[in-house]
Amino acid sequence: MGSLSLKPYNTFGIDVNAYEIIEVKSVEELLFIPHLSKCLFIGGGSNILLTKDVTQKVIINKIEGIETINEDEDYIELEVASGENWHELVLYCIENGYGGIENMSLIPGSVGAAPMQNIGAYGTEIKDVLTYVKAVHLDSLTEKRFQNEECKFGYRESIFKKSLKGKYFITEIGLKLTKRNHKLNTSYGDIENWLSEKDIDKPTIKDVSDAVIAIRRSKLPDPKELGNSGSFFKNPIIHRAHLNMLKMEYPDIKSYPVTDTLVKVPAGWLIETLGWKGRRVGRTGSHRKQALVLVNYGGARGADVHRLAKDIQEDVWAEFQIELEMEVNII
Repeated sequence: MGSLSLKPYNTFGIDVNAYEIIEVKSVEELLFIPHLSKCLFIGGGSNILLTKDVTQKVIINKIEGIETINEDEDYIELEVASGENWHELVLYCIENGYGGIENMSLIPGSVGAAPMQNIGAYGTEIKDVLTYVKAVHLDSLTEKRFQNEECKFGYRESIFKKSLKGKYFITEIGLKLTKRNHKLNTSYGDIENWLSEKDIDKPTIKDVSDAVIAIRRSKLPDPKELGNSGSFFKNPIIHRAHLNMLKMEYPDIKSYPVTDTLVKVPAGWLIETLGWKGRRVGRTGSHRKQALVLVNYGGARGADVHRLAKDIQEDVWAEFQIELEMEVNII
C-alpha cells in the first residue's frame, strides 16, 4: 500500500493510506484525470469516516472562487466554487452584509458538500437560499446545471445522496442572499438566550452568527483538537402515534412537528437517555457535551468508530424501536 496518509484530509483524524492523492484547483484539471467515476472525492473531509486503506485515486477538491452574478438593491446572487470552505463563505457574506446563511455558521466542510447533505442549523437549510448546483457527470464528463427543485432536497437529503449518488462531482453552487430587510431566524431558544444575555433586542446578521458560533463552540469539540465529524446521526422522523406510545414511558421525550402525522425526535436525546453521552470505548466514544458527536480521542481506527455507531444504533432500536441513520459516509 502507498504511504500517503489521509489523516490531514478527514476531520476524524483517521490515519489510513492511499496510493495516490491529487489536489485539483480547477474544473479543467479535474477533467484531465482518467476514470473519474472510480475516484474517491474529498472536500472538507467532515462527512466521512475512513475505515480502511483506500485503493482508489483520491481527489482533494481545492476549486475556489466567489463571484457576483446578479444584484439589485435587495438581493445579491453569488456563484461559489465547491472547494471553498463553508464557514469562511458564511463569514465573507456577513462581512459584506449578505443575509441568509448566518444560522449555518461554523458548520464544518466544503461548499460542495453543502447541497449534497442539504446542511442546516437553527431553523435554516441551504435549500432556502440555493438557486442552482452545477456538476460534472463522472462518466460522460458533461456539465449539468440543477435548479433548486431538481435537487430534490429533504431533511439532510438531496438527489446527490440518493439516485445520483457517486454519479456527479459538484463544481459550484448559486446562492441568492438578502442585502437589506434580512429575515432573521432567532426562534431557537439557545439563540434567544444568547442575544438576551448580551442585551441585544435588534440583532444583526452578525449578532445571529456570533450567537450560533458561541453556542456551537460551547457544545461541539473542535476537530483540530478532538477528531470528529459533527453530528454522526440524523434526527429520526417517526409517526406521532409512535411518539405517544413512547411518552407513556418517557414523558420528557422531546419532539418537533414535521407534518400532521410525523415528528422529529432529537437523536442526541435518545443516545443520552441510554447512557452513552460521555462514555468512552477504547480510543473512541460519545462526546461528553453532545451525545450525537462521536469522537476520536487519538489513534482510533475508523472501524472502532463504526462499531461504536452500530452499537448505539442497536441500543436505540432495542429500547425505542427507532432506527438511527448515520449522517456520515462510511468508506
